[in-house]
Amino acid sequence: MSFSLLILTEGISDLGYESLIDEWPSKLKSLIPGIEVHLIDNVKDAEPIIEHVDAAFGYIGPNLFGKATNLKWIQGPQAGPKAGFYHKPMMDSQVVVTNVRGIFNDHISTHIMSYVLAFSRSLNIYISGQPNKEWKSAQPTRHLPECTALIVGVGGIGSETAKRCTSFGMTVLGIDARMKTPPAGVKELHRPESLNNLLPQADFVIVTVPETPSTQGLFTKKEFQLMKSSSYFINIGRGATVSLDHLTDALNHGEISGAALDVFEIEPLPNNHPLWSMPNVIITPHIAGSGPYLDQRREELFLDNCLRFSQGKMLRNIVDKKNWF
Repeated sequence: MSFSLLILTEGISDLGYESLIDEWPSKLKSLIPGIEVHLIDNVKDAEPIIEHVDAAFGYIGPNLFGKATNLKWIQGPQAGPKAGFYHKPMMDSQVVVTNVRGIFNDHISTHIMSYVLAFSRSLNIYISGQPNKEWKSAQPTRHLPECTALIVGVGGIGSETAKRCTSFGMTVLGIDARMKTPPAGVKELHRPESLNNLLPQADFVIVTVPETPSTQGLFTKKEFQLMKSSSYFINIGRGATVSLDHLTDALNHGEISGAALDVFEIEPLPNNHPLWSMPNVIITPHIAGSGPYLDQRREELFLDNCLRFSQGKMLRNIVDKKNWF
């Protein structure tokens, strides 16, 4: 079955793969005879097109979506888009939405382990002394086989992280809203409502959940106070899940030992924010997913879904729209 596809590139310049998208129309026409592809770079020009297409790639806002009388499938350009991508008209519709989850699992889980290893050997303290050429005395270490990691969000990234944690001898507890059985490396799997009971057991709290209606503001003053004073907090999911003010207070009051963050409520993190100057905080600028082969993986997923759509087959990475993931 041939079909009509809109590829809308407005709003994705910061994702870094516009040049890849330019090649998609020719590749799709070679893959799917008879397909009609519209590559559009702005919403205004997309308005008369979306009235007739069967499928779309990109950010399809409520106004544009309202004109999509024939639309059956949207491929989202991210694994976990920011709030607003899943608007009410889309969520209430029969349109199927897919995302690109899964392509970052190995890169992000490795990034998480770099945080864990750095804290376990106090590398953050030694590195903070380098600018002033400080020869510091031996700092405390954490013996990972005696540590427990609590992974909040045991999807693809969380599952890969669990494998890496167990390879260093750690005990892994998991929390997930959808998974029914513990994946490899996870000793116990719990539901989200068990979070507060599990926080006091963890030496490392690792947050990988996307931003959803139920995860916005998930970590505030109460959650940090439940953690061990010797524990470390790691967030590579979405900034909206963590109150930076409450995290900063928890660090200042010694309620937790340190934090490693790749995502923030406000991005970029303001240059006057106190987190920048804390030696027990590791900051990376939303780059945990960086690594090789992402363009190939992203393209392979999208082209395969287009082929599946043309053949009436089940699409990959179908999203629960009301829960945004």
